[in-house]
Amino acid sequence: MENDKRFNELNHTDDQSNNLDNENVYMEENKEKQEVTEGIRQHEELPISSQQEYRETYQQSVVSEETKHRASKPNKEKTNSKWKSFLGMLTAGVLGSALTLGVAPQIDGLQGYFNSESTTSEPNKEVIETNGPVQIQPTSVQDSATSIADMVEEASKGIVGITSLQAQQNPFNRGNAQNIPGGTGSGVIFQKEGDKAYIVTNNHVIENANEVEVSLYNGEKTMAKLIGTDPLTDLAVLEIDAKNVEAVLPFGDSEVLRPGDQVFAIGNPLGLDLSRTVTSGIVSAKDRSISVDTSAGNWELNVIQTDAAINPGNSGGALLNTQGQVIGINSLKIANSGVEGLGFAIPSNDVVPIINSLIESGKIERPFIGIGLADLAEIPRMYYADLPEDIKEGVIVTSVAQNSAADKAGLKMTDVIVKINDTEVKSSMDLRKYLYSQVKIGDEIELSFYREGKLQTAKLILTSNTSGIE
Repeated sequence: MENDKRFNELNHTDDQSNNLDNENVYMEENKEKQEVTEGIRQHEELPISSQQEYRETYQQSVVSEETKHRASKPNKEKTNSKWKSFLGMLTAGVLGSALTLGVAPQIDGLQGYFNSESTTSEPNKEVIETNGPVQIQPTSVQDSATSIADMVEEASKGIVGITSLQAQQNPFNRGNAQNIPGGTGSGVIFQKEGDKAYIVTNNHVIENANEVEVSLYNGEKTMAKLIGTDPLTDLAVLEIDAKNVEAVLPFGDSEVLRPGDQVFAIGNPLGLDLSRTVTSGIVSAKDRSISVDTSAGNWELNVIQTDAAINPGNSGGALLNTQGQVIGINSLKIANSGVEGLGFAIPSNDVVPIINSLIESGKIERPFIGIGLADLAEIPRMYYADLPEDIKEGVIVTSVAQNSAADKAGLKMTDVIVKINDTEVKSSMDLRKYLYSQVKIGDEIELSFYREGKLQTAKLILTSNTSGIE
C-alpha cells in the first residue's frame, strides 16, 4: 500500500508539471494577442492603407513566432516523455525491491539468507550458580562462529601434562630412595587466582604419587601441590605457580548436550611425546552409568559417552564443545578386543561441585557408617552357611572401624546387610548410592541384617568420613 501511494504521488507530480506547461503556453498566446490589438490601436490614426500594411506585417511576425513556438513544443513533450519514463523505471525498481524483501524471506530455499541472525541461539547471559568459586558458563546449542582451529589453538594452552613420580628403593643402597616416573596423564587449568593456578585431573593419574610434575604449554615444568582428591568420582585438584600459565579454560553446561553434538578431546595419549593431541567426535550418549573399581570401593560413575579417541594418557584431559568450553573430564575407555569408539568423560556439571569442595576444604564429606563391605555374590558360601537359602543378594561386613557409628550400633564382621531403611541392598554399590544421594551427615538410618541366620535391625547416626569409604 505504501508503494502504491508513492506511485500515485509521483504521477500526481507529473500531471502538475504538464498542467503548468499548458498554463504557460496559454498565457503567452494571450500576451501575443494583446500586443497585436495594442499595436493596431496605436496606428488607428494612420491612413487606412498604412494601417492595413502594419496589420499584415505584424501578423506575419506573429505567425513566425508561433511557428517557432510550435517547433519547440515537441522538444518539451519529448522531455516530459523522458521524465515519465524515468519515473516509471524508478517506481518499478521500488516495487520490485519491496516484493523481494517481502516475499523472498518466506521461500524455504532462501530463508537462510534473510534469517541468518535469527538462527543463532543466544545463550542465557547469566552464569549458572554453584556453591563455590568455580562457575559453569552458559552454553549455546549452536556452533560458534569461531573456527575450530582457532578454538583448539587457544584451548590447548590450558591443557597440561602430568607425571606421577613415585618413590623407588635403590636395591644397592636401601637408605637412598628416589622418585621415578610412575605414569603420565593430562590435566586442565580451570582457575587462576593471584599467583596460584588450579588444575583438575583424574585421581587415578596421581594416586600413590610421592610428587607430581606438571608440563605446561610453553614447555616449562613445575612441581604441583596436591589440594585434594575424591577417589569415588576419580577427581583430583592440584595447585601450581601461575607464573607460566597462559590460559584458563571455562566449564560449560553439560546438561544441554545432545547425542550428535560435536566434541573434541585434548590430552597426552601414550605419554608427553604426543602432548596436546586433538581428536574429534560426537556425543554418543548422555547419562551412562559405568561400574568402576576405585580405591574407595565399587562405584557407578555417571559419564558422557563419546566416539572421540581417548587413549591411555588422555585421562584427566578436557572434552570440549565447539565454543572451547570444558563439558567433561576424560576418564576412561573400554579397551576390550573388538571394541572401538567407546570413550567416557565425567560431565562438567558433576565435576564443578567436587572441585569446589576440594578447593574449599581439601576433601569430600560423605555420610560414614564405619564398615568394610563385600558383595555376597563374591564370597564363598562356606563363610555364611547359616544364611537362609532364599537370601542370595546383599553385602557382608568385612571390617568394623573402632568407635564408628557401626561399632556403636553393635554391627559385627560377617553380618549380611539386606536393607537400609526401606530400600533393598543387593550390592555394595546399592548401599553407597543410597548413602551418598538419599541421606546426609547427621541423619538416623536403620539397617536390616542377618546374623547367625536371624534377621535383625540396628539404628545408627551417620557421621562424616573424609576418605569417601563407608
